[in-house]
Amino acid sequence: MFVRKKPNKSGKISVQVIDKVGGSYKVAKTIGSSSDPAEVEELFSLGEEWIRNYKGIIDIPFNSEEQVAESVLESVENITVSGTELLLSKIFNDIGFNVIKDDIFKWLVYSRICFPASKLKTCEYLQTYHGLDFHVQDLYRYMDKLYNNYKEIVQLISFGHTKKILGGSINIVFYDCTTLYFEVDQEDDLRKTGFSKEGKHQNPQIVLGLLVGLDGYPLAYEIFEGNKFEGHTMIPVIETFRKKYNLPAPIVVADSGLLSKSNIKELLDNGYEFILGARLKSSGTNQKSKVLALELENGESVSVDWEENLRMVVSYSEKRAKKDKINREKGLKKLEKQLATGKLNKTHINNRGYNKYLKMEGEIKIALDMEKFEQDGQWDGLKGYITNTKLDKEQVIENYNNLWKIEKAFRITKNDIKVRPVFHYKQRRIEAHISIAFVAYKVYKELERQLNEKEANLSPQKAIEIAKGIYTVEIQLKSTGKKLRKTLFLNEGQQKLAKMFDF
Repeated sequence: MFVRKKPNKSGKISVQVIDKVGGSYKVAKTIGSSSDPAEVEELFSLGEEWIRNYKGIIDIPFNSEEQVAESVLESVENITVSGTELLLSKIFNDIGFNVIKDDIFKWLVYSRICFPASKLKTCEYLQTYHGLDFHVQDLYRYMDKLYNNYKEIVQLISFGHTKKILGGSINIVFYDCTTLYFEVDQEDDLRKTGFSKEGKHQNPQIVLGLLVGLDGYPLAYEIFEGNKFEGHTMIPVIETFRKKYNLPAPIVVADSGLLSKSNIKELLDNGYEFILGARLKSSGTNQKSKVLALELENGESVSVDWEENLRMVVSYSEKRAKKDKINREKGLKKLEKQLATGKLNKTHINNRGYNKYLKMEGEIKIALDMEKFEQDGQWDGLKGYITNTKLDKEQVIENYNNLWKIEKAFRITKNDIKVRPVFHYKQRRIEAHISIAFVAYKVYKELERQLNEKEANLSPQKAIEIAKGIYTVEIQLKSTGKKLRKTLFLNEGQQKLAKMFDF
């Protein structure tokens, strides 16, 4: 708010108080007009006085700066962290999640991004840093409400926003799944022990399937029983997503863990084009011979006919070959150590990981199968992609390589948003917990997109750290009892962030 002198056509000078409302400047008060310079200055002073009165600012004749500072400090009623709310609410509203008119929902999402913890710790955080008095039972009751009312709404909002920023259509989707473990011992209908991608084989878990668009923007998710084979999760998620939004079949991209004859058949039967990571070493004898006969040089790729309606794109990379060799040698050394300490027995002779390099010698002796180890070296650096698309081989490889963005999505949800371990035991609260994490990831990704769009040279985590240092101070005037609030931007980083996101 400031005082402005504006010349009129009549030759007089109008004195006005100007305020910024909704991003534009508007006249808050016209003080008067005059052609006399002395009167104009008097009107200008009246305008400044009007602003002080409007804001509740009173001039007090203190004898020293120390008295002024002491009086202000004694008037402080509250200090809260406000930067994270100012930043994240901007993103939250831009996506459209503000149609859900529940403060608890908003704060659960913000907390999952800024201070991911149990619901009890979340209550303590909100009280300490934001002055919000939520009881843990309030949050639990809200989790039940969220499960009943909002799961479909948040996915619909996320889909609509993702579709908009991707240009209005969803032509390609990326699917992957992961496991989330629980700090409990007992299984139930949903939480079951199974193959854990986190090495928590003894903990009950759930399987989370995630579908994203280009650049990792989230589209949909589903939760499955913890002992569900990941290869059986893909088709249900994609089909549900496609039918829910009445979409034409997109190109489906998934890694080799989702490759199976049944998945390929279902994808073909339902009219999908797809790019799947191939298991070249598990192919038929003739197919393996065809691949090895290619003798590709570094950076080369080739497309070959594979099966009916399918082709295989094969690429070779020296960098990948070095990595594959190092991994094989590490696996072999680990087996050598286990053999030396007597930790291996007949049950370890299987095709899981590097156990394939074990064999029996005689009735009881376990030995390393060096012939198999050397044979596997032929495949170092080779990567296969099975597809039925009409894309050229470079486009197939480029699209498949975008799978790292869904892997990044899981890293963000597990490491930054800390979606696991999950402490809830009721299924509806587990579902609600995943919904909150899904929304938090969507907000995180949109913050990342806007930072890139603004060429901010900041990661989402760095922007959030800067926002955590922005405080709002509330003071109460002793003379009138009126409360004033002031948000403090104490350094250049905070000021730039506030200007960038207009808060």
